Amino acid sequence: MLLRVRVALPDRPGSLGQVARTLGVAGADIVQVVVLERLGGRAIDDFTVVWPGGAGVERLRAGLSAMPGVRVDGIWRAIGAPVAGAFDAELLTQVAANPNEGLATLVDTVPALLAADWAMAIRVPADWAVRSGSSVGVEVRQGVDDALVFGTLRPKPATPPVLYASWRAPQQLRLPEVTPLRARSMTGSDGTRYALAPFGRAGLVLVVARSADDDLPVAAFHATEVDRVAQLVRAAAVIVGDRLDSAKAPAPRAAVGDRPLEEPASAV
Repeated sequence: MLLRVRVALPDRPGSLGQVARTLGVAGADIVQVVVLERLGGRAIDDFTVVWPGGAGVERLRAGLSAMPGVRVDGIWRAIGAPVAGAFDAELLTQVAANPNEGLATLVDTVPALLAADWAMAIRVPADWAVRSGSSVGVEVRQGVDDALVFGTLRPKPATPPVLYASWRAPQQLRLPEVTPLRARSMTGSDGTRYALAPFGRAGLVLVVARSADDDLPVAAFHATEVDRVAQLVRAAAVIVGDRLDSAKAPAPRAAVGDRPLEEPASAV
């Protein structure tokens, strides 16, 4: 299987080679290395490796953690072959070639670029921060439909509508509070890692996620990854243009027996 391994290490000659040798001794076949950060004598690198199917990662994690000055920030499954930053231009070319499907193209492609599990485009109301009950002094009581906000009751907001979702996205969305609308990384209460980037119009936000795993520690989205998502979103918003304003959520699902039938999502 394909794994992404994020390691923080001393930024000095030989450190990268030592990590590479440790990965090789553990049984990992390195297929890509990406430097995410070099600052203050430290570096953060992402290694994409082929790992024997069925083999536990304890040996891999233990070997790296035993190295002086090395910290393992995450080991998680990567979907598909690793891609370089140059693929961003190809993605935007595809969006420009068919802007009517631009939102769907972006959502379907971004997870592979960032070794993420899924992505979706949601529409967030302008007053989501006020209505979401996430400010200090707000208590959301489980099992009831109201939030106690500074001694007053008011309805909890509905989940933001999903305009388009990639095929691995969950049916039940439990997003953290997603405003103010700026590009950033977040961690949900269940450990899911998010990267959020607004389109800058129509309240649209791109959500990219790495799902939590009991066996593999999932790394948060690095600042360079969030910046990459934000740049892609801004460029796609310019290309797709006014079509984003008319993007609609998919039609409600119709029940067929005991199993729901999901209608295709409408992108733009």
